[in-house]
Amino acid sequence: MANITVVGITDAGAASLLPEAQAAVAEARLLCGGERHLAFFPEHAAERVIIKGGLEQLYLRLEREERLTVVLASGDPDWYGIGPLLAERLGQKRVRILPNLSAVQLACARLGIAWQDAVFLSAHGRSLEGILPQALYAPKAVVLTDNANTPAAIAQALLDAGDTNTRADVFEHLGGPKERHVSCLAAEMVNQEFAPLNLLVLTRTAKWRLPLGLPDDLFAHQRGQITKAEVRAVSVSKLALHADAVVWDIGAGCGSVSIEVAGLASRGHVYAVERNTEQQDYLALNRRRFGAGNVTIVTGEAPDALAGLPEPDAVFIGGSGGRLDDVLTATTRALKPGGRMVLNLVGLEHVSRAFERLQTDGWSPEVTQLSVARSTSTAGITRLAALNPVFVISAHKR
Repeated sequence: MANITVVGITDAGAASLLPEAQAAVAEARLLCGGERHLAFFPEHAAERVIIKGGLEQLYLRLEREERLTVVLASGDPDWYGIGPLLAERLGQKRVRILPNLSAVQLACARLGIAWQDAVFLSAHGRSLEGILPQALYAPKAVVLTDNANTPAAIAQALLDAGDTNTRADVFEHLGGPKERHVSCLAAEMVNQEFAPLNLLVLTRTAKWRLPLGLPDDLFAHQRGQITKAEVRAVSVSKLALHADAVVWDIGAGCGSVSIEVAGLASRGHVYAVERNTEQQDYLALNRRRFGAGNVTIVTGEAPDALAGLPEPDAVFIGGSGGRLDDVLTATTRALKPGGRMVLNLVGLEHVSRAFERLQTDGWSPEVTQLSVARSTSTAGITRLAALNPVFVISAHKR
């Protein structure tokens, strides 16, 4: 039988509770919650436990608690909340969850918009860079903030990534007597301050395009050293990415492939491995320019620089620094079963060596030759100018 009830509460306090939740609080012999939550019940006779910092001490306390216990939580405890954490740690039979209206529901109701199609993000106690790709590409995003990742900080990150048209709505103290709503362009929010208890809603009418085959001139690069847009589009498509993919980009150069992969694997992570310091500078510049917070720059030369990186779902090899065999050895071992590998090569010797090596290792590689010609104008006449042919080798690990 459940003796621990997680009760969602809004900033309206006890008045926001339905009868079942009111009864649970009234019967509780142990009342747990943040100081703000406990202050809603100043006359309650139960023993009180203030939740601060990590939850380990609370887990240990509740594991041996037999009395009727209520844990107070904001809004819906199942939305980035404590409810599922307690149920997993203490067992579903011991934990009952009584949700309230979530901040998402209240904010969207105030705006008169649907929320089933929104992307839900939390910057609370998390890296802002980790959520930035999803915030950039979502038509509608709802973001939990904290004292470091404030609405102003998030707005500045969007602005730095070139996003100037997103609408931002901030709601403070939702559902309570101090509720406040500020609406403006995100770019106009960078110098504003808000109460710590707030929720940010981002909406945009002009959708950002998915980053596949972006024009070369959008990237900062070293004297034309960039994987060309047409080759990039084919290579990235053959990686067969999913949104949570972990990807290695070896020989990342200016990062054009890493940037496109990061946008498609928006909940995943890209490790861009590059040995050249000048290229690393371009890579860092493009990472900021596109808001690719889920790209980590790994300085060094493969395969040595690959040590300690998380196992990849996909690997792109754009350069091997003359150590193709060593790089293939390291990547074929590290790649997860079912993962994809894609190589871009220009030399026939390298193509032959990589193809034979993958076959020897039991893979079934496929080779695609890309010969691209782009239109150009000379003396008023349009002609086609050929780019250097590129061989794309792709294979998947069984």
